[in-house]
Amino acid sequence: MESPKEKDVFNLVARAKSLTHAVRGMRVFIATTHNAWVQLVLGAFGIVMGIAFHISSMEWIALIFAIGILLAAEAFNTAIEIDMNLTSPDYHPYARDTKDVAAGAVLITAVMALAVGLIIFLPKILALLS
Repeated sequence: MESPKEKDVFNLVARAKSLTHAVRGMRVFIATTHNAWVQLVLGAFGIVMGIAFHISSMEWIALIFAIGILLAAEAFNTAIEIDMNLTSPDYHPYARDTKDVAAGAVLITAVMALAVGLIIFLPKILALLS
């Protein structure tokens, strides 16, 4: 019987080290991506609004997913930009297209997050005003 390769064996220390890389990546993302700051502030505002309006469990799920997907899209966009800047430091139309498509994905998720926020909060705000 073959012994498992060391790479295939679960190693708690390796998992913890992997987590530290992910946390470092989040720090790089937040420190270098100004759009992430805006998205984090707006996400926090959405959470405060959710608390203030006592939104339902399903509304919380939609809100959390919208915030999370937007931040994940922005993180992927940032990773792609970092890679393009490294691999194509001079202007190249394909590098530009790659960055623009990634930015477009962020725009799609931002519009989706806005729609979720409006669907959840607009009726509650209008009810307060009437």
